[in-house]
Amino acid sequence: MVGASPQFGQYPPARRVIVHLSDTHLLAGDRRLGGRYDVAANLARTMRAVEDLGIRPDALVFTGDLTDLGEPEAYAALRAEVEPVAERLGAPVVWVAGNHDERPAMRQHLLDTEATQEPITGVWDLDGLRLVALDSTVPGWHHGEIDAAQRDWLAGVLADPSPLGTLLVLHHPPLPSHIPFFDILELRDQHALAEVVAGTDVRGILAGHLHYSTSGTFAGVPVSVAAATCYTMDLARPAVEVNGMDAGQSFHLVHVYDDTITHAVVPVVDDAQTGEYFTAEWTERMAGLTPEERLDAFSRKRS
Repeated sequence: MVGASPQFGQYPPARRVIVHLSDTHLLAGDRRLGGRYDVAANLARTMRAVEDLGIRPDALVFTGDLTDLGEPEAYAALRAEVEPVAERLGAPVVWVAGNHDERPAMRQHLLDTEATQEPITGVWDLDGLRLVALDSTVPGWHHGEIDAAQRDWLAGVLADPSPLGTLLVLHHPPLPSHIPFFDILELRDQHALAEVVAGTDVRGILAGHLHYSTSGTFAGVPVSVAAATCYTMDLARPAVEVNGMDAGQSFHLVHVYDDTITHAVVPVVDDAQTGEYFTAEWTERMAGLTPEERLDAFSRKRS
């Protein structure tokens, strides 16, 4: 693994680093989604990109729609692709339920627990950074909801602040969408969730569902939505004509600092040509200079 980057600016290294992925939509038997999208190959390509980052993240977070139909074989295929990577990286995997998942099958074949319809929630302590997974799914439906029981549970969890704060992770983002069909499938009763979140140590919310990257705020908290690994939405169309495309797949690289959290979109591409000017050797050379020498060597405009 590549070592941590040296501190050249005013911010020290991030306290925690999270890889945020979403909407894998795997199918049993290596079938193509809609007869078109090779979701298994797209996930494999994404996991290779994650390893190519050369980092040891504190967690891999998958924000739902892990499978398309909730098939046991699809959950097995997901584990077979992701768990070896997570083991090599030494990172826990946080699985979040999405509207295309089925709670009993996900519990039994992904989480190795009893196959029930109980919401799939959890709490992870990443050495002071708390991750709380909510289950926004509604069995038999595609829209989202956080019911009263989950809200009460969440309020109890958030009653005691965590040293580095809390990140909420769920499938349906508590944000508006400019695409009409996503408004139908939105997270309902968002005001009730906002009452629980406001004024707590929640520093960010990670979500999926939309198949495109977007961001906003909810109850004063930043929300970051990761695009999908399977297919993404072609937003270069009028909103009423937006449909999926087999392009633009990406994931997010989340850096948690003392006073802020950043969410970088990492494109998953195989054939993009890039320059080779900035290298580990270049960075090492810059690290050997004083701050004043470094600024003169790289920031000063040369005529």
